[in-house]
Amino acid sequence: MLDAGFWANRRVFITGHTGFKGAWLALMLSRLRADTTGYALAPATDPALHTLCDTGATLRDLRGDVTDLAALHVAMTQAEPEIIIHMAAQPLVRASYALPVETFATNVMGTVNVLEAARLTRSVRAVVVVTTDKCYENTGQTRGYVESDKLGGHDPYSNSKACAELVTASYRASFATQPASAMTILSARAGNVIGGGDFSIDRIVVDAAKSFMANQALAVRNPAAVRPWQYVLEPLYGYLLLAQEALLRDAGTIDGAWNFGPPPEGEMTVETLVTRFMAHWGSDAQWQPDRTPQPHEAALLRLDSTKARTLLGWAPLLSFEETVAWTANWYKAFSSGGDVRALTLDQVDAYLGQRVRLSWPQANASNLTDEPSHATRAVR
Repeated sequence: MLDAGFWANRRVFITGHTGFKGAWLALMLSRLRADTTGYALAPATDPALHTLCDTGATLRDLRGDVTDLAALHVAMTQAEPEIIIHMAAQPLVRASYALPVETFATNVMGTVNVLEAARLTRSVRAVVVVTTDKCYENTGQTRGYVESDKLGGHDPYSNSKACAELVTASYRASFATQPASAMTILSARAGNVIGGGDFSIDRIVVDAAKSFMANQALAVRNPAAVRPWQYVLEPLYGYLLLAQEALLRDAGTIDGAWNFGPPPEGEMTVETLVTRFMAHWGSDAQWQPDRTPQPHEAALLRLDSTKARTLLGWAPLLSFEETVAWTANWYKAFSSGGDVRALTLDQVDAYLGQRVRLSWPQANASNLTDEPSHATRAVR
């Protein structure tokens, strides 16, 4: 479990905190009372979870580009973090076809810059570089990909993330394995993440919510494609647990690359995901096949997270049905003008309430022990 005493006042530097996953992570760290600095560009969408939940008020909210090494180094040096979680990226497969240079610049050189700035910042003890399950060379195999499988990538996004993994491995071998080094460098590869507050283009859940809010049928590109769906809080918990254990355990026992994906029962087709989302949304929701020409997307992708389960004790908390229900409930609340900030914090608190060990008796832990309303019932 996460140790509340470990995270209280812990100096953490996260890149990409204005993005979908970054905003959720910022809220988690706020609830854990970490001393967090965020470094990112302005939100890429309007609306954005960062804005809706006012996550900028929960940390030092810095604007900057990870492709600017000098500015990044200054920000990191001033923050004096012990832990860095690097999530800033161009995160979209289809956008990478239109913006390949930007994709490689951000995802590859951005990772180089984060690792270089970390190397030059004496306070840093652990770096978690977040990539993707798509960093593997997808051969269509039916077994789940393990961390030692070959890296690759057909599209610029997937390929750039494979390159980011190679960069991370190079920095680890060159600078984090020396006897004098106090820094651990890790990478995290998450399965397909869904959850409230994602407004990016070409995301199946986002497209579904937008279509249903407009009383239109959802056009589905690859209904038979299989993906390892999980709620956004699941891998974020994994990233935090990974960083925590890297600092608490003996040097070298927590190292390398780590998969964070659901068990086999969480691996569903796109059609199954859409059908379950529609059931939670309401009877008027419909979908239809999109038969227009589409760029390449893998038909099958599975992750094997045995390493994280065995060595970290990490495992998803929410079932596939709960994952879809939490997601649909968020977008329904947004569509009806509900208080999505309160709902988001309810979900964070409900989740952390079952993931955090309270180890400091003098602290005020009300945010972690109060029982939120609707979100808690969904977990149980």
